[in-house]
Amino acid sequence: MRVWIDLSNSPHPLLFGPVARRLAERGHDIALTARDNAQTVPLARERWPDVEVIGGESPRGRAGKARAIGSRVATLRRWARSNRPDVALSHNSYAQIVAARAARIPAVTAMDYEHQPANHLAFRLAGTILLPEAYPAPVARHQGARDPKVSRYPGLKESLYLGDDEPSDGRLEGFGIPVGGDRPLVVARTPPSRAIYHRLDNPLFEDCLRALHERGAVCVVLVRHAEQRESIAALGLERAVVPDRPVDSRALMRRASLFLGAGGTMTREAALLGVPTASVFAGEVPAVDRWLEQRGMLVRPASAADLPAPRPPTISGSTELAAAAEPILERFVAATEAASRTSSRPDALRRS
Repeated sequence: MRVWIDLSNSPHPLLFGPVARRLAERGHDIALTARDNAQTVPLARERWPDVEVIGGESPRGRAGKARAIGSRVATLRRWARSNRPDVALSHNSYAQIVAARAARIPAVTAMDYEHQPANHLAFRLAGTILLPEAYPAPVARHQGARDPKVSRYPGLKESLYLGDDEPSDGRLEGFGIPVGGDRPLVVARTPPSRAIYHRLDNPLFEDCLRALHERGAVCVVLVRHAEQRESIAALGLERAVVPDRPVDSRALMRRASLFLGAGGTMTREAALLGVPTASVFAGEVPAVDRWLEQRGMLVRPASAADLPAPRPPTISGSTELAAAAEPILERFVAATEAASRTSSRPDALRRS
């Protein structure tokens, strides 16, 4: 079986690393494409040097996004006709799902954010949909994820890869990031400012950075786009470090006294690792974040004054992380294998 994995955003190389490895161990061929968006390509090439890059960053505005997706769909469809995969796998890569449908390739998609408008398209076109148990079932059905198409997994998708390897401080060398000293280290992730589901400014994020700086913290700010780098520089925070290339966030978070997130994936990574975590995400709060709140693993400050005080993290052990990963990994792999077996493509186009 040839599995086509499309990486359309920077969390995806981490997410699909263990999945691709397990599928390969079972004898399946893995083919990868990636969109040159945020840090997706550098992170992908660390794991798969031969990943094929198709498409670029999403422009601002709905019309520009639609044109970019349409162009990528056409290119991915040509790629699929040439490479002839048996199944397509992604975390809601809308372009891949549309291209796979056009090429009569069964598509498996995962998703964990119920407020993404494009779910209505992805869920209706995909044949299999992987959702966390926290994802509201009525919402999923309304978006086109009929019960027979849905496969649920326990916990959160971030658990799948958090214990995949053992990060070390050596991976932080050359970034100007202090890994010792008396000042608390805060890691911050900027808002998903270009995402269609996040059409709001987020002044609270900058207010929190200023407040943490006033408290004496060193803030390592992980930006998504070039204009965010300029915005952080304009704040004039002398102890703010903005890495100029992808950094091993897991190694960084293991040193952090607080994680400040204005997005989703890295916020949940920090919380699951045991780092004190505050979310100032300005979009609609997802059920997976409420799942963390209910367990005391995440707080949502209403103002900078409500930020929790930095404190040493209590990092989850590798055995605990691996135990949480296994059932999610198996669910992803089993769903992919099952989708290939039920493909409606002609046998002449199938690979064994």
